[in-house]
Amino acid sequence: MTRTVRFGLYSIGVGVAVLATKFAAWWITGSVALYSDALESIINVVAACTATLALWVGSRPADQGHPYGHGKAEYLSAVLEGVLIILAALSIMREALGGFLNPQPLDASFLGMAVSAAATAANGVWGAVLVRSGRTARSPALVASGKHLFTDVFTSAGVLLGFALVPLTGWLWLDPALAAVVALNILWSGTGLVRESVGGLMDAAPNRETLARLRGILSSSAEGAIEVHELRVRHVGHTTFLECHLVLPGDMPLRQAHAISDRMEEALRAEIEGAVVTIHMEPEEEAQQRGVPVI
Repeated sequence: MTRTVRFGLYSIGVGVAVLATKFAAWWITGSVALYSDALESIINVVAACTATLALWVGSRPADQGHPYGHGKAEYLSAVLEGVLIILAALSIMREALGGFLNPQPLDASFLGMAVSAAATAANGVWGAVLVRSGRTARSPALVASGKHLFTDVFTSAGVLLGFALVPLTGWLWLDPALAAVVALNILWSGTGLVRESVGGLMDAAPNRETLARLRGILSSSAEGAIEVHELRVRHVGHTTFLECHLVLPGDMPLRQAHAISDRMEEALRAEIEGAVVTIHMEPEEEAQQRGVPVI
């Protein structure tokens, strides 16, 4: 069992504990806002299960049927997680509408608020662990799960603040209003997650800063060559595939050309651990003005 899969299993356990805690807070208080918060925790548990399955599939090595590995399973799980988040947001909006039409007084007990705050703190701590571990392991699924938990933390903190204000102001509509705000925040998070995950499935290019950094590495490590062009980068789970064309003098010996290629590959792998690099060599007449000149 890989380290990322273990983190996925831990996430399921944390999610179940937080879910039980948040429903206890809702049962104590009767708050629509806390109910909406608890509903999102159901999605968190389902998402944790899906992410764990995807992490297990993605950790399998490349085979004859999948020569690039199984890493994109993580993006599939993230898309599903985003869809579930959107459905939860719609469900919360429905509950908020009911609260507007038929507002109910809240039992603003200290116990209920303390229970919800404890669940929120647990989510915050575990979200930080997932983001840090996901970035270290270069796992899109773990990073996405951690960011989702952070969204839940900020949402829960806002709900608790408003929930405390209801008995002070006497505005019963404030509770369903906060539930609606929670729903909109969750909806925004879900659509953003779907958009980012679909980008991974569609082999979207990295940002300009990353491309500029990679071009600099290629330029400085290709001494003896003329130009590097047609740089392409795509991510498959925790693996990054890089391809480029290397323009060399036509009379350069193969052994020397191969040494330049090896030096470039080592430099790229030093920047991106586990990168899979493919370099296509071309003669000098294939040089392009839009390529990366070698310095």
